[in-house]
Amino acid sequence: MTGIAPRLRDMERFFEGIVPSIIATSSARGIPNVSYLSHVVLVDDEHVGLSNQFFNTTLTNLSENPQAAILLVDGARGGQCRLRAVYEETVFDGPLFSRVSTQLDATSAQVGMAGIMRLRGVDIFRVLDITVYPSPVAAPIEPVASEPLLEASASLAMTLAGLPGQVDAALDATLEWMRDTLACGQAAIFLADENTGHLATAGSLGYERSGVGSEIPFGDGVFGSAARERQIVKISDLSRARRYSAAVKASAGNENLTRTIAPPMDAETMSQIAVPMVAGGRLVGVLGAESRQRLAFSVVHEAALTLAAQHLAAFIALSEASPEDQRPIPPASPPDRSARRIDIRYFAFDDSIFIAGDYIIKGIAGRLLNHMLKTHAETGRTGFTNRELRLSTSLKLPEFKDNLETRLLLLRRRLADKASPIQLVPTGRGQFSLEFDGRPAFIAETEEDGR
Repeated sequence: MTGIAPRLRDMERFFEGIVPSIIATSSARGIPNVSYLSHVVLVDDEHVGLSNQFFNTTLTNLSENPQAAILLVDGARGGQCRLRAVYEETVFDGPLFSRVSTQLDATSAQVGMAGIMRLRGVDIFRVLDITVYPSPVAAPIEPVASEPLLEASASLAMTLAGLPGQVDAALDATLEWMRDTLACGQAAIFLADENTGHLATAGSLGYERSGVGSEIPFGDGVFGSAARERQIVKISDLSRARRYSAAVKASAGNENLTRTIAPPMDAETMSQIAVPMVAGGRLVGVLGAESRQRLAFSVVHEAALTLAAQHLAAFIALSEASPEDQRPIPPASPPDRSARRIDIRYFAFDDSIFIAGDYIIKGIAGRLLNHMLKTHAETGRTGFTNRELRLSTSLKLPEFKDNLETRLLLLRRRLADKASPIQLVPTGRGQFSLEFDGRPAFIAETEEDGR
């Protein structure tokens, strides 16, 4: 017997259910009762869930006295552990209930009892302490060691699988996973435009500037090299390469003057890793992570990021291939003509556009935004579709691989990042609307460089 009390998360092998678990309760008068359990599942570091099937006496006892002892057995090594726990609640639906119910149905069917062993609920217990009793004999089976990052990668894959084609949500979920699970101090996602040979920043976390909308040429730096070579690129000690950061910092000046968005970079970065996102042989983008620690990214990080990158690439590719909504675009509220004026300046020589004095974007994305704002000024329309933009000859989109979804996604995220009084809001698959916090007004368009 040992007094060591491991965390529940470290006791995975006790929850395999190879040997039935046992719960002991007692009535208010101290009369004990012992029952076998079908399933005991780990809920979190403080709670376990028990399948509620036939526990009439157990339930009666718990209603009088919520204290319980639960005995779990390590089916591989033969060790046992006792959980001293308190009953808190029973859940009758939700993800945990569905998981236990599915497991119960599957095991019941295996023994010819399909439909008989029905889950009524999952009883949640808070664990007060854990006592472990090691096996007195050598383990006949050595369990496979737990791989936390592999499990975390599977969790991200399931999260992405549950999102209904919302690329914005997938990007944000992946960034949060990189930060929270991989402990990446800084994380960024770049989307690729093979027509221009550039990566564009679609989102980032942990940087002073988000850099959304900034561009990196293929082959430039760690992220650009990963895009050009379609290979993982990793640097574990950047202390001799600070010139790169210095150059980036110098370029991060007033973007209203430079009309260049600085990429998300940290001058104190010591480690970098870039993982290409590929789907169907096409480069979709790059996952990038940085840390202020040397040797921050191991081969395990490489594997986890590779899984995440390919799942996200497949998600984006599938979203782009999905049919567009044919429903009418819901009408949006027209701008309040009495509200503050929103100055819009567009410069045709580089298709750059400024809103309320702030540089937003240039190039094709700037041309797209100018087209929609002009259309709104002339007709009052706020809703648009990808299809009509593709058919508009004035936009001069590339005939092959126009990358329209990615351009609109970057434009939408750039407007949100700038907290612009003009926003682009998706209203359906391939549909979106302009929303205004004020009254838009074009300042005279010019062919000249207005800097």
